[in-house]
Amino acid sequence: MNKIYQIFYSEETKKSCDSGFLPLDNIDNLRPDWREYWPIRNYLLNNSLNEDDFYGFFSWKFKAKTGLSSDECFEFIRSQSQDTDVISFSPFYDLGAFYQNSFFQTIAQEPNSKLSFEGALKILTTKSINEIVMHSGNNIFGNFFVAKPKFWMAWLEYCELIWNECEANITPLSKGLNAVAERHDSPAAIKTFVIERIASLMLATNASWAVKSYNPFELPFSNAVISKQWSGLIQMDALKIAYSNQKREEYLNLFYNIAELVLKNANSN
Repeated sequence: MNKIYQIFYSEETKKSCDSGFLPLDNIDNLRPDWREYWPIRNYLLNNSLNEDDFYGFFSWKFKAKTGLSSDECFEFIRSQSQDTDVISFSPFYDLGAFYQNSFFQTIAQEPNSKLSFEGALKILTTKSINEIVMHSGNNIFGNFFVAKPKFWMAWLEYCELIWNECEANITPLSKGLNAVAERHDSPAAIKTFVIERIASLMLATNASWAVKSYNPFELPFSNAVISKQWSGLIQMDALKIAYSNQKREEYLNLFYNIAELVLKNANSN
């Protein structure tokens, strides 16, 4: 039995959850600084998982962000082969296509997060931020994915590296990760943006994971100025996929050339 939970923080947010998903109570919210990682971590550390089932931990805003119901999610999950490890339900294709990776996307909004991201990546991978390429086949928005336990356990190991660094809070990196990024929607610690990108990082740096993505063109785009530049964005995404498969710099160079044209066209409209 596949188990997809929706995390709620109050009786009001509980009412916004889809009754087809399982409720995951975080009303006590003892560590709000960790956002969704706190209840997900507690679940994974304290429950036995069936290796053949998919598990997911969605925000209570899942419907508002994706437009998808639980019925649509489960139908898509049932249509996948049993050897699939991860299934993504990620909106905002435009943002994923426009940036080389989702770390750069956040840096564009929060320039002060750059050093913390670079430091976190040194803990998590041998690749630098400039080497990581994410596209519609491996870039996941937030925690909008379901996965088999083997992926979740690997994900937890990565996340715990960040957890241990931040909880010790003795290095410049830990203090940077614990710092709050004043974003336009709701302030959150930079460490939570790292956690939200770990699934994408795992997929982008390890092609052995079998991942399937819900058609991103059937999900909402963002309200960014680039969102209407479909032709250019599709080309950019395709070039990143080609680069990921063949590692030819020409693909990535052309990606950046088209990015300039997309931004120019978006700002001229």
